[in-house]
Amino acid sequence: MWLINSSVGKKVVMSVTGISLILFLTFHGCMNVAAIFSKEAYNTICELLGANWYALVATLALAALAVIHFVYALILTLQNKKARGNNRYYVTNKPDKVEWASQNMFVLGLIIVIGILIHLKDFWYNMMFAEVIGQPYMGGHAPTDGYAYIQDVFGNPVFVGLYIVWFLAIWFHLTHGFWSAIQTLGWNGHIWFKRWRIIGTIYVTLIMLLFVAVALFFYLQSLGCCCCL
Repeated sequence: MWLINSSVGKKVVMSVTGISLILFLTFHGCMNVAAIFSKEAYNTICELLGANWYALVATLALAALAVIHFVYALILTLQNKKARGNNRYYVTNKPDKVEWASQNMFVLGLIIVIGILIHLKDFWYNMMFAEVIGQPYMGGHAPTDGYAYIQDVFGNPVFVGLYIVWFLAIWFHLTHGFWSAIQTLGWNGHIWFKRWRIIGTIYVTLIMLLFVAVALFFYLQSLGCCCCL
């Protein structure tokens, strides 16, 4: 099957899974912002997206997308290195008009994966997984009290710093990945090439600002700089 055997097919799979993950981040970012405005609204969302069958199915599908995306990225990276062979050792100058993110996509991907593992430990483990195994107060809070978990995590300046580094890595990864996916899928022409890059940068920036806003809001709240909701 060409999606598995050819380089173009692998890039198409990466593009489709990448766009799907961007759409998930859009939903996740909008959901998180609700916590800034209303504790009750955010906890209601957490309850709706708890250990329900549809939430569990969506979680498994999301995990599959992330794994496929990373595995295909690893395969393509290894193939590219093998294709270059020893020539890669003779390159001393960076190619013209090639973004920094483009040259470091795999490293950025590794940072993102590490961030995902930390995020799963901080939230998914203490919320959805806690409900699945029937542990009502894992971590000292009810699994549906997502607001309390956000307060705990982002009240710690070390975690805020780590999360912001993670968000920055995601931003670099997605600003390149967005237009690259569009290009791979053939949705750009000569005129739209630069337009998609601008659209992608603006869109990804807005998404990541949602996450940064939540982290900074709760950190400032822990310092007494924001009014408690």
